[in-house]
Amino acid sequence: MKIACIDIQNFRKLKSCRVDIAETSTIFVGANNSGKTSAMDALIMFLKKAKQKELATTDITLSNWSSIEQIGTDWLSKGEEQHPDLTRDIWRRQLPSIDVWLDVDDSHIHYVSHLLPNLDWDGGLLGVRFILEPKDPEELYKSYVSARSTAQDTIAFRQSEIDSNSSPSLILWPKSMRDFLDKKLQKYFTINAYVLDPDLALGSSPQPFTEFMEAMDSDPLDGLIKIDIINAQRGFSDPNSGEGTANNDRRLSVQLRSYFDKHLNPNELPEASDLDALEAMEAARIAFDEKLKLSFSNAIGELEGLNYPGFSDPQILLSSKVNPLEGLNHDSAVQFNVLRTDTPSIEGFCLPEKYNGLGYQNLISMIFNLIRFRDEWMRVGKAGRREENISKPIEPLHLMLIEEPEAHLHAQVQQVFIKKAYSVLRAHSDLGEKVHFSTQMLVSTHSSHIAHEADFAGLRYFRRNQPVNTHDVPCAYVVNMSSIFGIARKRQLKGKDPNEQKKLETAQFATRYLRTTHCDLFFADAAMLVEGPAERMLVPHFIRKHYPSLDRSYISLLEIGGSHAHRLRPLIEALGIPTLIITDLDSQVKEETGKNNAEGEPIFRTSKARPQAGQNQLTGNDTLKSWIPAKADLDEVVTIPPEQKIASCGKVRVAYPSITPIAFTSNEVQPIAQESAIPYTFEDALVLANLSTFKGMTCKTGLIKKMANATQKTNLIDACEEMFNALDKSAKKAEMAMDLLYSVDPCTFVPPLYIKEGLDWLKTTLEGLSQPESSQEVEL
Repeated sequence: MKIACIDIQNFRKLKSCRVDIAETSTIFVGANNSGKTSAMDALIMFLKKAKQKELATTDITLSNWSSIEQIGTDWLSKGEEQHPDLTRDIWRRQLPSIDVWLDVDDSHIHYVSHLLPNLDWDGGLLGVRFILEPKDPEELYKSYVSARSTAQDTIAFRQSEIDSNSSPSLILWPKSMRDFLDKKLQKYFTINAYVLDPDLALGSSPQPFTEFMEAMDSDPLDGLIKIDIINAQRGFSDPNSGEGTANNDRRLSVQLRSYFDKHLNPNELPEASDLDALEAMEAARIAFDEKLKLSFSNAIGELEGLNYPGFSDPQILLSSKVNPLEGLNHDSAVQFNVLRTDTPSIEGFCLPEKYNGLGYQNLISMIFNLIRFRDEWMRVGKAGRREENISKPIEPLHLMLIEEPEAHLHAQVQQVFIKKAYSVLRAHSDLGEKVHFSTQMLVSTHSSHIAHEADFAGLRYFRRNQPVNTHDVPCAYVVNMSSIFGIARKRQLKGKDPNEQKKLETAQFATRYLRTTHCDLFFADAAMLVEGPAERMLVPHFIRKHYPSLDRSYISLLEIGGSHAHRLRPLIEALGIPTLIITDLDSQVKEETGKNNAEGEPIFRTSKARPQAGQNQLTGNDTLKSWIPAKADLDEVVTIPPEQKIASCGKVRVAYPSITPIAFTSNEVQPIAQESAIPYTFEDALVLANLSTFKGMTCKTGLIKKMANATQKTNLIDACEEMFNALDKSAKKAEMAMDLLYSVDPCTFVPPLYIKEGLDWLKTTLEGLSQPESSQEVEL
């Protein structure tokens, strides 16, 4: 049994979204304020019975409140004789709900008999809906109307006493339905559960309520799913904080005490293996009692001789109790040996756990939590012999929810945790590769290191969906990344559909590239794909100097080679974030070199060429040819208008060298009129945009020297030709960028025209997307 997916409705900014759950590990990724925490909170609040009371009015999607207020308005405008709508249906469309779809094998039918919609079910999907709704709509109606009427009557009476002509300034509670529910939500609303129809499972939208659906009397997931949580806040900030329980204090000593008490305590349900410990404790108690009796003999003798009336000289006895649990209830119960030797703690260099770093405490705390939750599920030790567990079968599914495990952890430790976490949850003789009991782990994270180590097919990207109208509230929906990376697991499709083979190759490239770069693309507000190391080193300086608003944004800068950017197209379009592709023209000429002897067809070869208009040149850049602007003829590529450089619903723009006006001069005495040229790469475009800087360079070596010498030519054509030859013969473009960073303040450079146009577009696009959002939608 496993959870196939969940549908979340009307919960914070998750207006309507579906989250597919992977078989083992599912990782929630996305930029800040994208809804990851909202999804985790929805699971916790609806599925954990103890957390359902935490639902509040702030958890209702903001855009729904106008419809909820309309319910209150209609109730006030219609008296009981006009029969106001007192059904639950008017509320169900506006209130939070979550549909849980279970994929159940027919061998587990005894677990899910209460969820079967009919007797024809023979395995597959079963669904349960949890929804917040009124306990009794009629009682809610009467209470709300009465409260509003009382408030209005009180204000009217007060107004008549003061001045009937003045407008009232005081507004009493409740001023609106929202104001009423802020105080009374838990009194008049509850979470009910309903069985869903498997025949309508996984439709484009959640299935509607029908007259045949009835609320269940008990928790439908009780006995099916054991749900455990590791919260984002784990109580490490104050090493001297007071003692807590294992649920609210994540120190190892507290967790060990809880584990010992539940699974190992020899005083509880003693076994044969506990007898030695019990005998030792009893011997220690007797010896200690004798010591107490001897030590207090004089003092107790004086007390016994008081002859207090009515007590008949009572005898005072001292009796101790040895509790093994109390032996772990002190600051030094857990110590760490600094020397890593077998020396006893009193002789070695040992420190209590509170003196360890927060990162180390966090790691061992989370891992031990996983161990504890697993053993509680499997009822290890004495937990399985307790009366409350004997008659209750083990749940077939363990759902582990982990919020932001990266807190306080170094990057390498984050990777260690996510690689080991699921295996720890399955480290039991009845688990491992066995299928009778299943484990699913859900993790929300902001860490690119955790995302990097996860199976990309298990990533669920929370994409911010900007409202179309200014009156709408920003919402989010979830992208299942298995549709992009899942195909990479398939075998090579030799001899099969070439389109499928191409998709496979694209998925493999994206996976390998992201594995190599530790990229943070899944958490960025925008992305920039650049051609090479020179752009990667210098473009951030352009942003820092000329675009302070972009410098404040979270932009992922990827060096992929612009000609390969099209291979990430499915990923970029799925993420839906503004993306600027900075690439080169890769201009070339096509020449006939002979004939095919067999068929007489001409044979062509292509060679690099300095870009020039009207020379029948082509672009060899696959991104320009197959994606944007989807043209191969160089004359068309360099002359298209800016709007044709934008694709993917306005979210992706390409920037490449085009016809650029240049005021070229060989000396300062005789300036030459403005001309135009087409740069070949970023390097010569940078030189042409900063001619005076390169002409004035005195310390010149390598490629910089060749480029600077080209600026001394008497005309622009010769200068461009010499720069093209220098770039064509040099493989040290990155070295040129590093030399420039060393010898010149990069902030003094003016960005080439095509990069400036691209950054202008990115700045405008991000400004258009940034809108103030309510505090309900903010995800910390």
